Amino acid sequence: MAIHLYKTSTPSTRNGTVDSQVKSNPRNNLIYGQRRCGKGRNARGIITARHRGGGHKRLYRKIDFRRNEKDIYGRIVTIEYDPNRNAYICLIHYGDGEKRYILHPRGAIIGDTIVSGTEVPIKMGNALPLSAV
Repeated sequence: MAIHLYKTSTPSTRNGTVDSQVKSNPRNNLIYGQRRCGKGRNARGIITARHRGGGHKRLYRKIDFRRNEKDIYGRIVTIEYDPNRNAYICLIHYGDGEKRYILHPRGAIIGDTIVSGTEVPIKMGNALPLSAV
């Protein structure tokens, strides 16, 4: 993982870094627009909590928490930042052609293979059922 340092031009860019492996363009069929209801307003639309409005528009990414693609190997294609959960996510291309997002396992890099099932090796990124051990 290459980490690029900013060239300091203002005090806010001093000590700033960018991870070169992190992409920002999500898959179109795995995202949808999220309605940000509320924004500090009650049922009549009157502001009741101050300083809660605005914010940047965000797209919601569908994350595969179940990992129910059993015994099919998948390859990590991209690592993206997910603004809705303040975490990094990975786009996985499975062997049968399916594409899904999972939460980024710490230490996993682009090109790693992952698999979920009962008889898979215990390593970072693989998913085993709770009763497998």
